Amino acid sequence: MDAAAIFERLQARFGDAVVTFDSGGEPAVRVNPSAIFQVCEYLKTDPALGFDCLSNQSGVDYPKRNDIEVVYHLYSYRVRHACVLKVSVARDNPTMPSVWRVWKTAIWQEREIFDLLGVVFEGHPDLRRILLPEDWVGHPLRKDFVEPTEYHGISTKRESML
Repeated sequence: MDAAAIFERLQARFGDAVVTFDSGGEPAVRVNPSAIFQVCEYLKTDPALGFDCLSNQSGVDYPKRNDIEVVYHLYSYRVRHACVLKVSVARDNPTMPSVWRVWKTAIWQEREIFDLLGVVFEGHPDLRRILLPEDWVGHPLRKDFVEPTEYHGISTKRESML
């Protein structure tokens, strides 16, 4: 099943919760944040879709649009097709439901997005930093992040090897 057919199937099932279909570049289905868990659960459990693998979940900061986009790359090993979902959340309050109950791999991937972009995944069983220390201030993948000059007395400047 191609991405356009998946979009039509999702829109028939979820209505306005499935916002748009982006056909340019990598085809993607845009979903409202409040519906992401239900959409993902359906994508996994519907026999015709069977998306058993969340192969990647990432985030992108768009300060000019004032949002952060969470991107899901799904794959079905049984049916042999792929799908991309995109969810936009406001930069000032980036909160959305977790999908870890659908795919356990989301536990680690959502922690990384939380750590680096500050997106809070409601219902996550262990939402804490995964790459940076717990007392680190800010989220380094946000475009407006300013790296501190030191951390606990240790310089964060890197000397050029050239």
